[in-house]
Amino acid sequence: MIDRGHPLLSLRRQCALLGLQRSSLYYVPVQESAENLWLMRLIDEQYTRTPFYGSRRMTVWLRGAGYAVNRKRVVRLMGEMGLEAIFPRPRLSAPGPAAKVYPYLLQGLEINGPNQVWGTDITYIPMQQGFMYLVAIMDWYSRFVLSWELSNTLDVGFCLVALEGALAVGKPHIFNSDQGVQFTSHAFTGRLEEVGVAISMDGRGRVFDNIFVERLWRTVKYEDIYLKSYGTVPELEVGLDHYWWFYNHERPHQALRYQTPAQVYFGELAGSSRLEGGENLSQFA
Repeated sequence: MIDRGHPLLSLRRQCALLGLQRSSLYYVPVQESAENLWLMRLIDEQYTRTPFYGSRRMTVWLRGAGYAVNRKRVVRLMGEMGLEAIFPRPRLSAPGPAAKVYPYLLQGLEINGPNQVWGTDITYIPMQQGFMYLVAIMDWYSRFVLSWELSNTLDVGFCLVALEGALAVGKPHIFNSDQGVQFTSHAFTGRLEEVGVAISMDGRGRVFDNIFVERLWRTVKYEDIYLKSYGTVPELEVGLDHYWWFYNHERPHQALRYQTPAQVYFGELAGSSRLEGGENLSQFA
């Protein structure tokens, strides 16, 4: 998103508008060895199956699978992936020291329509060489994936791009996330407050607060990421673009009475009084 030759906006100003540190422009990730990348893939697959595994259990599991690793190495690799041993869910970031943490608003709430609650999260995506981070924003009621973005760093910028993409489709009453530094940043929460969205944040270490997005990660990894084993970022982008279309428009969900997320999201909005101003939804369907 940065235009290094922009005639009006300096690099410093562009970074400020995107909520990025200027140093991130020059950051080149240190490449992991092929062995470590393979171990990270194995850890990701096992963690997807058993999200309650911390570094101790993961070390035991890897040793049982024939890999001579010590716990110190596993802790470092899980940290690089954003998997925290203490918590029963991915912890891709932690709130900054001055970040405002919002209360969890979904306790006991009955979700009965589209755009009532949106949720978001970030996950680790293994590739043949290297890895990426994926953020997605999903409507809880319909399971419709409103937007997604990839990044090779955990700066807030790609989360803001995903947020703008989702807001181009609709607007929720409540937006739920974890307490990661991306989602507690002023740039992210300020944008939600600007459009009048109530902000909800998971309690620390509570895996079920954002359970629908957790299930989404399991689905996309088993049905696409692990099967395709993408080699390059462009291949990954194209593959995920195709998969999200399939997920939203073709894949029936048992929890939705075997309708697709798009059928539920757009179908109920079209006939609902929740839709204000009679917006034309056909462009998104």
